[in-house]
Amino acid sequence: MTLKFGVVGTGAIGREHIKRITNTLSGGKIVAVTDVNQESAKQTVEQFGLDAVIYPDDKTLVKDENVDAVLVTSWGPAHEQTVLAAIEAGKYVFCEKPLATTAEGCMRIVEAEIKHGKRLVQVGFMRRYDRGYVQMKEAIDSGFIGAPLMIKAAHRNPTVDEKYTTEMAVVDTLIHEIDCLHWLVNDDYKSVQVVYPRKTKYALAHLQDPQLFTIETQGGIVINVEVFVNCRFGYDIQCEVIGEDGVVTLPEPLSIGFRKEAKLGTNLLMDWKDRFIDAYDVELQDFMDSIKKTGEPNGPTAWDGYIAAVTADVCVKAQQTGEKEQIALQERPAFYSENAICTTV
Repeated sequence: MTLKFGVVGTGAIGREHIKRITNTLSGGKIVAVTDVNQESAKQTVEQFGLDAVIYPDDKTLVKDENVDAVLVTSWGPAHEQTVLAAIEAGKYVFCEKPLATTAEGCMRIVEAEIKHGKRLVQVGFMRRYDRGYVQMKEAIDSGFIGAPLMIKAAHRNPTVDEKYTTEMAVVDTLIHEIDCLHWLVNDDYKSVQVVYPRKTKYALAHLQDPQLFTIETQGGIVINVEVFVNCRFGYDIQCEVIGEDGVVTLPEPLSIGFRKEAKLGTNLLMDWKDRFIDAYDVELQDFMDSIKKTGEPNGPTAWDGYIAAVTADVCVKAQQTGEKEQIALQERPAFYSENAICTTV
């Protein structure tokens, strides 16, 4: 069985996914594309030599009976409309973050999927497919370190452009930790507080950088996450979970060691695409494989998209108030209570 994709959005991430489905992964084929910039859609079809129909908009693409699954890689505010249309048409959906730009939008998607009666939606939180995170989760779930007590994490970028804002530290950067960390310890969030340390000289006037987020879970785990997007030295993702009986740490990306010019060291990555390139491959392959095997996607759900949206909103509020802000989630629907999210690679 070949899963036939319609792609909505042919920008950088859309083209990357088209490239991996066409050239690297097995079991998928691009049969339709659309973009608000029709020239971009045409160039993409030509670039990859696709036998694909170019549609004027997402609505007409979704209606194509030849499309089995919709790959949503468009501008974030457009995601909700496309995902809802796909659910209504009974099409599978792989949606890059955000699922929707508001918690209310995510809940509309959740309600639509529940009404449909079958899981159709997977959200593109690729860290759950990173081998290091998977190994950490296996250790935690097996009881290897006992009950988790604390998490220390860091998300560092060498630099960001002038359009990057203080709020984007949450909605573009921390959002990955927001999804990954509650999955890692299987515990929902309770509260968050934000502290601004001394500002780096490399941050533009409008940006607070770095930032420290203290997040508490319902089970009492305290999470400290550093977001530092002008660290200069590299793209650096750190995670350490401290348990009652031990500690597990996210492994560093594989790199050769070197001895040169009186120095002993290893190289650091500078680009997030290099750090998680394998995870992107694994998540899309799993999306296709799980649909073929079980009839439903296996990865992060629409409910996970809702959790991320609610938590991000409260984190932004905490940035503004400096106070401990409460995170209030609706009760998890039974529909999502036993989702088998990827734990092995």
